[in-house]
Amino acid sequence: MNIYVSGLSFKLNDADLRQLFEEYGEVSSAKIIMDKFTKRSRGFGFVEMSDEAGQAAIADLNGKEVMGLELRVNEAR
Repeated sequence: MNIYVSGLSFKLNDADLRQLFEEYGEVSSAKIIMDKFTKRSRGFGFVEMSDEAGQAAIADLNGKEVMGLELRVNEAR
């Protein structure tokens, strides 16, 4: 399952995103999208994990506050 995560703090990196989702199961990949000119986070990313673990992560993390920002977590389209 590919999961879209937005509302990420600019201070988070790929490893932090992976760690946040590993609580729910094995993460295949976790990638924060970076601006190609400034090399700063664009505030969103994608996580790949199994369907069952992904559904649990979406249910628990959507709307949760992390580093002062509210996450929006959905299945990627």
